[in-house]
Order: sequence, then structure tokens, then C-alpha cells
Amino acid sequence: MLIVVDIGNTNIVWGVYDNRTLVAHWRLATDVKKTSDEFGILFANLLTAVGIPSQRLSGAIVSSVVPALTGTFENMLEQYFHQHPVIVTSDTDTGLTLRYANPKEIGSDRLVNAAAAYHKYRRDLIVVDFGTATTFCAITAEGHYLGGVIAPGLGISAEALFTRAAKLAKVELLRPKTVIGTDTAGCIQAGLLFGYAGLVDNVVRRMEQELARSVYVIGTGGLSAILAAETTTIQKIEPLLTLEGLELLYRRTQGASPPTMQV
Repeated sequence: MLIVVDIGNTNIVWGVYDNRTLVAHWRLATDVKKTSDEFGILFANLLTAVGIPSQRLSGAIVSSVVPALTGTFENMLEQYFHQHPVIVTSDTDTGLTLRYANPKEIGSDRLVNAAAAYHKYRRDLIVVDFGTATTFCAITAEGHYLGGVIAPGLGISAEALFTRAAKLAKVELLRPKTVIGTDTAGCIQAGLLFGYAGLVDNVVRRMEQELARSVYVIGTGGLSAILAAETTTIQKIEPLLTLEGLELLYRRTQGASPPTMQV
């Protein structure tokens, strides 16, 4: 069984694969103050709760955009589960050709998503990840990672609005009944949700103009379910794309080339 861990700035998403099947997964708040012991006990308890014995674990892979936690998780996985994890970097074999000025600047989560999407669809793609940042990655049918776009995420923008505007209270990120809000909460929800949907559609269309062709657009990330439905450009939601990519990359590091999957 394989542990896959994606450490993001807001959430840590992790799961366990058994023979290429995701049998359990969790989403935790990112906390750089937690120690390897705290994470180890938490992970062990969660595995026990779903009946997964730690003795069955035979591998681990980690993607991290939080350097302060990378070593913490490496130590935790070795100490509590006796697994030396693969740490995803730009040097990891993703099956992609990185057409980027400095590949080391590409976030490991973006690489993982791009690899998963390419090996799953084998066509021109844009992957939109709704996380702490909203990122866009362009991948060609030939497996070239071209680059993309990074914008502030919906959560960051909402927090900035509430922090800088003293009279605006925090609201839940829900779809309002109308675009024209009839109360302050509705106005904020409309601005955030429909404003970000417009951002996504505009960026995707501009990327397609530069590529001079239409592409298949995939949405992923914690906020993909609520945001992607309001766009006109996202054609498929893949909520577990990053975990799928981690499992794929682990197999590649072990010398197992994945089969082409047409979806």
C-alpha cells in the first residue's frame, strides 16, 4: 500500500492506494507548527480508524509547496511508518518535457497535476487548480509543459476583502441566488464567485488564443466543485487529480510505466 501526501499552503491532502485504487483519503489544515510526532500520531490514528494496518504500507511519496513541512513529513514517514518517501521536484520523472525558463520554480503540485492530466487524457490541456492560489497549467498533446498563470486564490481574495474593509463581515462561500445582491452577504458572494468564474474563463480564452487552438480544460483543487460549475470553459472536474498524479509518479520512480488511458 502506498501513502500519497500533497502539502499545500492551506490544506494537506493525503491518501492510501492499494493496487492503484484509492482506498481512503483525508484533507487536513496545514499547520507548520506541528511536529513530526504530532503528524505521525494523527496519521496513524486516521489509518487505524479506517482499518488500514501500517504494516501493509510499502511506499510513500510527497509533494510539498511548504518547505518548512517537507522535512517534517519526511521524518514522520520514516519514524512512524518506516518509509523513505519520494519527494517530488522538477527533477522527478513526470513523463513531461518542461518548457519553462527555470523548471525549479514550478511548484511540485503543478507538476503532479500536469503529469496526471497528461497521462490520463493525452491531448492539449489546461489544468486549473483552485487552491490557495488559482493556477493554470498548459500541456500539449506531445507532453510539453509550456507554463501557465498564477492568480490569488479565492480564499486569499476573500480574506483581503474582509481584512481591509472594516464594515464587511465574513461570509460563507456559497452561490448566491442572484448576481445582483439584495444584501451585503449576497453582494460579496456574487462578487467572489462570479468574479472568479469570469477570471477563469478570461484567462483560459487568452491562453487558447496564444496556443491558437481549443484545448480540454480540467478543474481541480479544494474549491473546484463550487467554482468550476460557474465557468463556461471548464469541461471536467477531477477533484483527486493531485493524489492520482502522486500515485502515477511513484510508479514511474519504481520503473513502472503507466498505460495510456483514454477518457
